[in-house]
Amino acid sequence: MKQLAQYQDGRLELQDVPAPVPPPGGILVQTTCSVISPGTERMKVEQARMSLLQKAKARPDQVKKVIDTAKTLGWKAALQKVRNRLESPTPLGYSAAGVVVAVDDLNSRFHVGDRVACGGAECAFHAEMIAVPDLLAAPIPAGVEDWQAAYTTLGSISMEGVRQSGARLGERVLVMGQGLVGLLATSLLKASGARVMGVDFVTDRLQSSLAMGAERVVNPTQSKLADEVRTWTDGHGVDAVLLCVGGKGRDAADTAIACLRDRGVMVIVGIYDAELSWKTAYMKDIQVRYSRSYGPGRYDPQYEWGGQDYPIGHVRWTENRNFESCLELMRTGQLDLKPVTTRRVVFENVLEVYDKLESELGVVIEYCSHGFSRSDDQKRESIPELRLTTKTPTSIGTLDVIGAGNFARTMLLPHLKGKIAFGTIVNATGLSARHVKEKFGFAHVETDAAKVFDHDGESVMIGTRHHLHAPLVLLALKAGKQVFVEKPLCLTREELAQIDAAMLESKGGVMVGFNRRFAPATVAMMEVLKTVSGPKTLAFQVNAGVLAPDHWYANVAESGGRVLGEACHFFDFACHVLGKPVKVTAQTVGRPRVPDSVTAQIEFADGSSAQVIYSAEGDSAFPKETFRVFASGVVCECENFMKLSVFKQRKETVKKFASKGHAEEMAAWLAFLKDGASHPLPYDQARQSMHLTFAVLESIREGRSIEL
Repeated sequence: MKQLAQYQDGRLELQDVPAPVPPPGGILVQTTCSVISPGTERMKVEQARMSLLQKAKARPDQVKKVIDTAKTLGWKAALQKVRNRLESPTPLGYSAAGVVVAVDDLNSRFHVGDRVACGGAECAFHAEMIAVPDLLAAPIPAGVEDWQAAYTTLGSISMEGVRQSGARLGERVLVMGQGLVGLLATSLLKASGARVMGVDFVTDRLQSSLAMGAERVVNPTQSKLADEVRTWTDGHGVDAVLLCVGGKGRDAADTAIACLRDRGVMVIVGIYDAELSWKTAYMKDIQVRYSRSYGPGRYDPQYEWGGQDYPIGHVRWTENRNFESCLELMRTGQLDLKPVTTRRVVFENVLEVYDKLESELGVVIEYCSHGFSRSDDQKRESIPELRLTTKTPTSIGTLDVIGAGNFARTMLLPHLKGKIAFGTIVNATGLSARHVKEKFGFAHVETDAAKVFDHDGESVMIGTRHHLHAPLVLLALKAGKQVFVEKPLCLTREELAQIDAAMLESKGGVMVGFNRRFAPATVAMMEVLKTVSGPKTLAFQVNAGVLAPDHWYANVAESGGRVLGEACHFFDFACHVLGKPVKVTAQTVGRPRVPDSVTAQIEFADGSSAQVIYSAEGDSAFPKETFRVFASGVVCECENFMKLSVFKQRKETVKKFASKGHAEEMAAWLAFLKDGASHPLPYDQARQSMHLTFAVLESIREGRSIEL
């Protein structure tokens, strides 16, 4: 299939990528129409065409992330991550319509042949096929054509802004900005019985505003807006203002506040970084509300991807119910989309449109010859079946990879390229999978991981999100493959038991990505400790930092939480240095449902002990990872695995390194696969580290020491 791809140097391409598969509980849709959002997509294209310096100035938060990465992994790894981001294509589009061609077994709402409106910047791309979760799709009612339904997501953005305003029958509302979202808001306000004044600097847009239902329109360059509002409202001011503009500053917000009545409502709908004049806003006692995209449920992975709807008695208008409401207004003719549709273009010619977006409102993309006229009375027999690519056998000696995220592209695959034949790369997003195929030289590309287990390739690397690790490892072992899986190996004791059983039956094996064992600093320290007899003491502090609410680790169903998903690294390191653990006592800060900070005291069989502190409470200026090992007459101290200090016989020896062990880990695994070397991390050792991690969580839950 073809998909529109954007690169960070400004290039746009139509690329051939593998068709996606339905997400759990979701559907696969053959796109008939999608709509370009001129404001959002023009902004993305303009940002992509910026120089690196301009990008850095525009996104200081990203610059900070690069600096933080450099502190823990070194500048080489940090710059490689940046380079991978800049080289990787990204999708465009988030509002589409089409026909269901495949349905996941867990979905009970849709059937093959249903027409649906789809939304979401994570799935409703400008592409011939899109894979959409259940609650980001809504059935298209009879009488609504596909080109109209393709506006549903954009209409829901405007609808949520209208709902946030609380505008009631007969109230006066000022809509500042008559771009596509502002015009749709104007029409929806009119449909709700409100009276609308539209404001814009572009004369043609004001004519469209009148066509969409505005009672009056104003161009601020031709007349004073405050005076026009005063006349229109008998001196009271408007009941609400919808700011459908972009940019930052105080001008638009100050103008909005000046036009509001006492205790009016200002709703920020666009990507506008508002600065408020405190005195004016305070004296009018205004309410400032932000309208978050399509409505409640947006950015909640449990809602959007987990299919957990909100009860209607608690949340009347979710994003999916907003979708349905917009479609109903289209059906009744109350939401007329013809005045805002300024261009229709076939998908093959879409690239030329992006240089002219500033003069467009709604641009509808057509994906097939009947895209603009298709309605529900067309026969379902005319819907083409989904034709999946034929499985291509991969020769013995190749490595298949499942999961093509930035970590795999930066920390793992560069160390394997040219040293082993790459077979199939699998990623849920076809655009990313195709990019990795071309960059690293894979023979095949897929979006369905099941394809990897149908051929004779002998090894597979798994770099997906954590909840998929155990199921994929089990499939790989069943197929007799050698598996490299990023940590953690699994998320439950039950999964670990299943892998234990599979290992007994399989001719394959498992290596877990506990890379710190292989770091040059670790190897150098272990050489020192070999000369020291007797029990040892390890103190390891991890300054993990606060987890961003939108980070995927915050989705415990996917990550397992930070202790299981990340701190397992450091429990494994303790086992590598000190041997077999026999007892652990752990506690967390407060009583969170899923702890993200832990202090664990671990006893080992030879009398050694370790204290691991993994904390989300510290300051980012402090090093992320530091540890000390105390032995008989020796102290080893290490910072971020880059600087190792050995104190012995009243002398300090300092060594510096530039790796956290990823390159060395890959080299060791390759030596095992190709040269017959011994397994670099036998399964029983990785299993031991996972058991210790589960025991830590058990100790926290039960408030007692756990014997291992």
